[in-house]
Amino acid sequence: MKSSKIAVVGGTGPQGKGLAYRFAAAGWPVVIGSRSAERAEGEALEVRRRAGDGAVVSAADNASAAADCPIILLVVPYDGHRELVSELAPIFAGKLVVSCVNPLGFDKSGAYGLDVEEGSAAEQLRDLVPGATVVAAFHHLSAVNLWEHEGPLPEDVLVCGDDRSAKDEVARLAVAITGRPGIDGGALRVARQLEPLTAVLIN
Repeated sequence: MKSSKIAVVGGTGPQGKGLAYRFAAAGWPVVIGSRSAERAEGEALEVRRRAGDGAVVSAADNASAAADCPIILLVVPYDGHRELVSELAPIFAGKLVVSCVNPLGFDKSGAYGLDVEEGSAAEQLRDLVPGATVVAAFHHLSAVNLWEHEGPLPEDVLVCGDDRSAKDEVARLAVAITGRPGIDGGALRVARQLEPLTAVLIN
């Protein structure tokens, strides 16, 4: 069993649920967070069953999940991102927060990247919670593959951040999903290119 608990804020969506499953199956204690603790409990039960014997998966509302863990994965829709982060800022302070958020819009032509005033969702998070250590990663992993694919995913995890040790820690977390460390993508500002790239993959 790994020592640090991982909170997945927004863990009831397909991406969050898939990430929670992968980390739980690899031996990390995981707390699935949601606006509704009741909904989180239902998803946590499903993740526990999928991850197998010995998996430690619990559920809580977003604030309680974040407060209980030193590592937080933020896996929420960009719509409402600023409001949610502002609300949880006192809890995020002093923690490693991994932004997996993709600011995307959709129209009849498909997905496209949205303009973000701060440059990216990750930079918006950093500006709203200057006391947190922010790293951007896990944006481009298929939610379907995370949940359904057997064995390590044949995908790479790009990791961006301004804190070298935090970036290295997140790169090591990627081993639980792909079987190999994440790839250093540069400074946090590179998330401006990293996040909308997901639109290319969707399309």
